[in-house]
Amino acid sequence: MKLNEIYAVADALAPKRLSDEYCRTYGAYDNSGILVDTGKDVQKILFTLDLTNAAVEKAIATKADLIITHHPLIYGKIADVRVDGVLGGKLVRCIQNGISVISMHLNLDVAKGGIDESLQGGILRAAGETTGAGTNVSYEHPLVDGAYGRAYDIPKIRLGELAENMKKEFSSARVLVYGDENKEITRAASCCGAGGDESGVAFALRENADVLISADFKHHVLAMAQDTGLSVIVLTHYASENYGFEKYYEKIRRQVNIPCEYHTDTDLL
Repeated sequence: MKLNEIYAVADALAPKRLSDEYCRTYGAYDNSGILVDTGKDVQKILFTLDLTNAAVEKAIATKADLIITHHPLIYGKIADVRVDGVLGGKLVRCIQNGISVISMHLNLDVAKGGIDESLQGGILRAAGETTGAGTNVSYEHPLVDGAYGRAYDIPKIRLGELAENMKKEFSSARVLVYGDENKEITRAASCCGAGGDESGVAFALRENADVLISADFKHHVLAMAQDTGLSVIVLTHYASENYGFEKYYEKIRRQVNIPCEYHTDTDLL
């Protein structure tokens, strides 16, 4: 397949215009899209949340011509590209081996059925809601056709039990709990990735959530939540997003007529 044909499939599920709208509306920055084009037709795709060294080596070993990531390989300014550099080395290895790179970042976070919505679905399943569909849903950053950050009602469950169930649902043992583990939870707020900040706490409190679930919490944010009585469940950044990115992989895999493979950096889960 041509690279642009595959990108059209990927973009239809998580349109780049959503990233543009989010950045324009909320003052964010992103770099989604085709980041490396080697000019080759694509015979095989490797999906990975991050373009790690392990993912690059797996792509080479399995003869993948394209890597699709969530987090952009090229994000900020590049001062140089050196084979012995952390970023440059991966760029060089990809180009030398004819591997193109597509990254679907904020657009996939906010898309309908995307990573943030998938996080909500996983939490609901961990709470015993088998459909994964939330009720009484509110959004922190709504868009015309998507959203980031959400609050929703969940079946009544103890905080500690919810955290234990989430370990299984998200395949991650690295789940931290701040708050009384016997506290009954009936409403949750969640944000995929780096949503553990002051605005996330404020949103959870506005929406009368019993718990905020996200990643990348700083100490003062945890202290703020504790002072307000808001419980917190901390996932790794990787676990909060790999869950939804794998669902994205499954959707694309069913729409393209070439082999696709998924890579998980288990040490980051």
